[in-house]
Amino acid sequence: MGKNEDAVAVCIVCGMGVCMEHAIREITPVWRGDYPVRLEKDLENVRRILCQPCHEALKENW
Repeated sequence: MGKNEDAVAVCIVCGMGVCMEHAIREITPVWRGDYPVRLEKDLENVRRILCQPCHEALKENW
Protein backbone atom coordinates (compact mmCIF):
# COMPACT_ATOMS: atom_id res chain seq x y z
CA MET A 1 0.00 0.00 0.00
CA GLY A 2 3.05 2.24 -0.37
CA LYS A 3 3.92 2.40 3.33
CA ASN A 4 6.92 1.21 5.28
CA GLU A 5 5.26 0.00 8.47
CA ASP A 6 5.64 -3.12 10.59
CA ALA A 7 3.23 -5.91 9.71
CA VAL A 8 0.89 -6.91 12.53
CA ALA A 9 -0.96 -9.66 10.62
CA VAL A 10 -0.91 -11.74 7.45
CA CYS A 11 -3.75 -11.78 4.92
CA ILE A 12 -5.41 -15.21 4.98
CA VAL A 13 -5.97 -15.10 1.19
CA CYS A 14 -2.72 -13.84 -0.36
CA GLY A 15 -0.23 -14.00 2.50
CA MET A 16 0.72 -10.31 2.33
CA GLY A 17 1.82 -8.73 5.61
CA VAL A 18 -0.53 -5.92 6.65
CA CYS A 19 -0.07 -3.06 9.09
CA MET A 20 -2.63 -2.12 11.72
CA GLU A 21 -4.09 0.62 9.51
CA HIS A 22 -4.77 -1.67 6.54
CA ALA A 23 -5.72 -4.93 8.29
CA ILE A 24 -9.40 -5.82 7.93
CA ARG A 25 -10.72 -8.30 10.50
CA GLU A 26 -14.17 -9.65 9.82
CA ILE A 27 -16.24 -12.78 9.29
CA THR A 28 -15.70 -13.98 5.74
CA PRO A 29 -17.16 -16.77 3.63
CA VAL A 30 -15.22 -20.02 3.43
CA TRP A 31 -13.48 -20.82 0.16
CA ARG A 32 -13.51 -24.58 -0.33
CA GLY A 33 -10.54 -24.54 -2.74
CA ASP A 34 -12.09 -26.51 -5.57
CA TYR A 35 -13.14 -25.29 -9.01
CA PRO A 36 -15.32 -23.56 -9.84
CA VAL A 37 -14.62 -21.47 -6.77
CA ARG A 38 -17.49 -21.57 -4.31
CA LEU A 39 -17.79 -19.31 -1.31
CA GLU A 40 -19.88 -20.79 1.47
CA LYS A 41 -21.23 -19.25 4.65
CA ASP A 42 -18.88 -19.69 7.62
CA LEU A 43 -20.97 -21.51 10.19
CA GLU A 44 -18.35 -20.96 12.91
CA ASN A 45 -18.33 -17.15 12.48
CA VAL A 46 -14.54 -16.92 12.70
CA ARG A 47 -13.06 -13.48 12.11
CA ARG A 48 -10.19 -13.55 9.63
CA ILE A 49 -7.55 -10.98 8.68
CA LEU A 50 -7.60 -9.70 5.10
CA CYS A 51 -5.63 -7.07 3.19
CA GLN A 52 -7.69 -4.39 1.47
CA PRO A 53 -7.33 -5.75 -2.11
CA CYS A 54 -8.41 -9.28 -1.09
CA HIS A 55 -11.27 -7.86 1.00
CA GLU A 56 -12.57 -5.94 -2.00
CA ALA A 57 -12.26 -8.99 -4.28
CA LEU A 58 -14.15 -11.19 -1.82
CA LYS A 59 -16.89 -8.62 -1.30
CA GLU A 60 -17.50 -8.56 -5.07
CA ASN A 61 -18.22 -12.30 -4.98
CA TRP A 62 -20.29 -12.61 -1.76
